[in-house]
Amino acid sequence: MNPNPDARSPLSLLRSHLGWAVCAAYLAAATMSAPGLWLRRPHVLLDGGVPGTVLRAPHLLLALVLFTAGLQVPVRELRALLTRPTALLTGLALHLLAPLLIIPGLAFALHRTPDSDGGSGLIAAMILVVSMPVAAGATVWTGRGGGDQPTAVGLVLASTLVGPLTIPLTMTVLCPLLRGGYGEALSEAARTAGNDFALTGVLLPCGAGILVRLSLPARPLRALLSAAPPAALLGSLLLTYINASGALGPFLTRPEPVLTAAALAVAALVCGLSFGLGRITARMLRLDPSTGASVTLACGMNNSSASAVLVSTALPDRPHVLLPVLAYSLLQKVAAGRVVRAGADDRARA
Repeated sequence: MNPNPDARSPLSLLRSHLGWAVCAAYLAAATMSAPGLWLRRPHVLLDGGVPGTVLRAPHLLLALVLFTAGLQVPVRELRALLTRPTALLTGLALHLLAPLLIIPGLAFALHRTPDSDGGSGLIAAMILVVSMPVAAGATVWTGRGGGDQPTAVGLVLASTLVGPLTIPLTMTVLCPLLRGGYGEALSEAARTAGNDFALTGVLLPCGAGILVRLSLPARPLRALLSAAPPAALLGSLLLTYINASGALGPFLTRPEPVLTAAALAVAALVCGLSFGLGRITARMLRLDPSTGASVTLACGMNNSSASAVLVSTALPDRPHVLLPVLAYSLLQKVAAGRVVRAGADDRARA
């Protein structure tokens, strides 16, 4: 008799093969991009000669994913962090400082390539990735590896709360590194990102989920919590498909192998440096393996879904900028798996 009847449920199988599911979403975007491209476009809900309500599927799906992330935050468990705030403050500082330490060096290297704009498209993509809050998926990887879950949740929540300030600030500071019109585009996006995107698109959905968790009675909350994981997972995969359709569909009609290789290389470099910075700092501070793994994940994992949505808003005429964003999304999951395994090995040796 199976002691865990839910172990082979569709949701459990999808979670255990999430990497393959993401690859399937990418493959669908590459071979059947038309529905994804249609969903990426704004749609007017009511259009009868009067201004209608404009629906944007990527924004709605991102709000769904962030709402469910907030709904699943165990807020009461975060009180323990107030008695030992070192890990929380360290992780948040690393997450905010890593872009300022890594991106200038990347720009210095790419400006010396023969590319006409000095690799500014790749740099812009990485700026949009690293300026985002800690990905909610960091808590999932922490849970898989038996890490410090309250610290991971606290870092996701703290980076989201300060997002309306830090997202436009990070973008503004790094925009001068860009050439060929990218700087102007990101500067304009930074001016509106604090209110139009970071506040209403990131903070409010996450905050709404937390408030619902705190205010609902026990029975309806249990029902909502049981529905949240599949809704978040399916919403995330659909959002991945839509974002990938904007890059892979047009790209495959006009393949550019050099651009693909450059996108992978740049995403791998930034991802590796971010995770490496987190791991080195955790060891220098002599954090225990569980807490160190959470801090490392916070430094390297960014909300790539949010950055992909922002790309479509800030650079709608340059879909190739999505390529390094999609590459980073995949690579940070691979790196997170290595961090989890390393943390488990460290705990076993201890």
